[in-house]
Amino acid sequence: MSTLDSAAGSVSQTLDRGIRILELLADARRPQSIDDIAAALEVHRSVAYRLIRTLEAHGLVVRETSGRLQLGARLAALAAGVAHDLQAEALPELTAAANDLGMTCFLVVLDRDECVTLTSVEPRHAVATVAQRPGTRHPVTAGAPGKAILAQLPERDWPTGVDEALATEVREAATRRWAESQNEVISSLHAVAVPLSIRGRAPAAIAAVYLPNGHEAAAVAERLTRSANAVRAALGA
Repeated sequence: MSTLDSAAGSVSQTLDRGIRILELLADARRPQSIDDIAAALEVHRSVAYRLIRTLEAHGLVVRETSGRLQLGARLAALAAGVAHDLQAEALPELTAAANDLGMTCFLVVLDRDECVTLTSVEPRHAVATVAQRPGTRHPVTAGAPGKAILAQLPERDWPTGVDEALATEVREAATRRWAESQNEVISSLHAVAVPLSIRGRAPAAIAAVYLPNGHEAAAVAERLTRSANAVRAALGA
């Protein structure tokens, strides 16, 4: 039984397992077999098969010629509807910032105690870039985007796990209006993020991720701030 089932009796075990399959496929580095899914869910193969067939029927999961499973294109259509206006306004700004900076730029929102990437743009002409896949998530207590998001929240709303060192960084980020990190979410990568606070919405951030290359973090933050301001203005915030 999942932690959701044990925490709340009203949660559907079948739906919970179906969502977990989508999460497993999203996190996997390669297509998965039915046996892989069954083992991860700790259920019989026949149970996993029925769940997968339902997801296939809705286009959320597809099967390769080898029989292995991966996420279906239908998920992209569903994802595009999440905060549609925010994504629509952020996309051209992310594109401009990515090409100006020569870095991958992305939009992150808060989902419970995690940062989730909604959309990402890689620079057009850069020799080497860092991919940031939409749907990527990590704890809000790690990385520059997490710090930029925590900086928008009162400290009483911070999740557990914020030690004094992180609290100091978040307070500094709140004061200067940008955050940075290195080797926190992905080893060897540097990230800079600025808050994107829009009334009535969950805290968000616009960020850039790149290999350390001599760029001044403050200069990167200044460019991202221009994009964040443009998105806020477009949304009437």
